[in-house]
Amino acid sequence: MMRVWLTMAFLCAAWPAVADEKITKQTLSSGGAERAYYLLVPDTAKGKLAPLIVMLHGSGRDGKILLEHWQGLARKEGIVLVGPDANERQGWHMLPDGPHFLHDLVEAIKQSQSIDPKRVYVFGHSAGAIHGLALGVLESEYFAAVAAHAGVITEDVAAFVERAPRKIPIALWIGTNDRLFPLNLVRSTHKALVSRGFAAELTEINGHTHDYYGRSGSINKEVWAFLQKHQLEADPKYQVYDLGK
Repeated sequence: MMRVWLTMAFLCAAWPAVADEKITKQTLSSGGAERAYYLLVPDTAKGKLAPLIVMLHGSGRDGKILLEHWQGLARKEGIVLVGPDANERQGWHMLPDGPHFLHDLVEAIKQSQSIDPKRVYVFGHSAGAIHGLALGVLESEYFAAVAAHAGVITEDVAAFVERAPRKIPIALWIGTNDRLFPLNLVRSTHKALVSRGFAAELTEINGHTHDYYGRSGSINKEVWAFLQKHQLEADPKYQVYDLGK
């Protein structure tokens, strides 16, 4: 009887720690709207200033999908992950999903978790990669570095590349057989960034398609190896933009 009681006591004591490590869905108010996001805070990220990666999903997905593919690495490395839902499931738009929303999200996470403000990163896939690259250029002094799988700098953001106050480190991953993001377009984005002084890296994955999820384990390790090398030299600065109504 004593053995059973001790076993049950042990399980009860251990259960909260396991539950805390689950991906949880939460909400915050931003821009007058209630926005959903997913959060993972591993035990290995507690009790210290932890890095935070903002994860931007692809079209038709939600904020949870990338966290599911990153959670093993996050627990091993002590990384806090947050994956917001785009305002519209099919993609990201600058007005509802722009700097103000991600700033509100990051600052809310900082209020509840011990986050290193100089090590806040962005990772995006596909539509999320396009949005992540744009946010990195627009908020080059707020985010430490950006990594993108299958994404490009779009024409509406190109002008801001010239005006970015900090040449934020950027890394691109693309499959040589990606039909949605042809290799030459991603190469053009990389070339444009390098020519303007950005510390941009390009990894071409031979034979790889647009299927990030089937190769996420190896890609994520490379992404984290890149991101963790960078941090802001000064306190983060958030640039306010007038995005209209």
